[in-house]
Amino acid sequence: MAAGEGVRLQPITATRPKHLIDVGGKPILEHCLNALKGSGIKEVVIVIFYMADTIRTYFDDGKRLGLKIEYVEQKAALGTGNAMSVVEPYMQEDFLLINGDLLFDTEAVKTVMDLHLKEKPAATVAIVPVEKPENYGIVELENGKKVKRIVEKPTHEESASNLANAGIYVFSTEIFAKLKQISASTRGEWEIPDALSLLINENKPVIAAKIDTGQWLDIGRPWDLLEANRWVLMRTKHKINGLIENGAHLLGHVTVAQTARIRSGAYIEGPVYIDEESDVGPNCYIRPYTSIGKNVRIGNACEVKNSIVMDNTHIGHLSYVGDSIIGEKCNLAAGTITANYRLDSKTVKMMVKDRVVDSGRRKLGVVLGDNVKTGINALFMPGVKVGNDSWIGPNVLVHRDLPPKSIMMLKQEVEKRT
Repeated sequence: MAAGEGVRLQPITATRPKHLIDVGGKPILEHCLNALKGSGIKEVVIVIFYMADTIRTYFDDGKRLGLKIEYVEQKAALGTGNAMSVVEPYMQEDFLLINGDLLFDTEAVKTVMDLHLKEKPAATVAIVPVEKPENYGIVELENGKKVKRIVEKPTHEESASNLANAGIYVFSTEIFAKLKQISASTRGEWEIPDALSLLINENKPVIAAKIDTGQWLDIGRPWDLLEANRWVLMRTKHKINGLIENGAHLLGHVTVAQTARIRSGAYIEGPVYIDEESDVGPNCYIRPYTSIGKNVRIGNACEVKNSIVMDNTHIGHLSYVGDSIIGEKCNLAAGTITANYRLDSKTVKMMVKDRVVDSGRRKLGVVLGDNVKTGINALFMPGVKVGNDSWIGPNVLVHRDLPPKSIMMLKQEVEKRT
């Protein structure tokens, strides 16, 4: 399922579907498809809606990945149940259903499929322990394996367990009859858990397959992209192919693509990914868990730490980018600083869908959309988001979110001496 818009990930999703956000050098959905292929899946149907043609164009028929891929377009964003219902003509036997905005490993998929093949229930739901049940659909079990009910984002006091619905399922085809019986939720969407509830109420076997926390990652908020980038980089087989000048130092697991260049004096601590035609240095410090996209220029004496820098972006000399996401075709002038740590040492908050949300992170920088430009010595405070096509003038301090196509400048007053 790859139909959603990903509103909570704006401004990054204003110009791309969330499923095509690169982490560790590849889109989220490509990591998903590679894990499915590793588990033995060969045929995939992708449900699309938001920026559908972009996904269709990128993956095409799937041959590049060694898969057969077909597409079904959801007519409107009407929820997971509606998205699932549109694939009914393709499913003649039990099938695997995956949320396309997750990261998971091959073993997690195999765990769910193997249990389903062994028990042959009406449905199998992957569950995973989480620290904050109030952020997930929580699965309540009986007898250790049978699903009793799924409660969507319960309060901490209401939560019957810490076992979240991981968004990985195996269904028999009888689920389609139940999808026809459910009604829209208060959000105006048809939801898969409601169809599961009908199976449970009819005493049809719905069971849970527990996967490990380390095998799965949910991506819903901007800072989750940083964790996803870390997740991928830790599992990548790194290889240095590009031009490494004398005097550059690469430590640990580092990927440098064939046409990339690392200039003298650069100091890179892995895991780090540097894509094609990028140019780093001289005298830069690239710190762990950083992904640098294609045709990125990082100038003299910059530091980049735990960040995603997307394609065709330029980071001018003497700049600092920490714990941040920088969109495509941005131009950060010399001395641009992204602050990532609060003066009072508290966790950083960020606006998500018009609501202030505590990220739980003590280090969190900025999220810049595509085509953002800064003047020299621009400064961003922790947790700030800037919409695409915005301009930030020289010496400006950005302390609150800016919508797309904003211009923020300092005005000076000149007085004539008498």
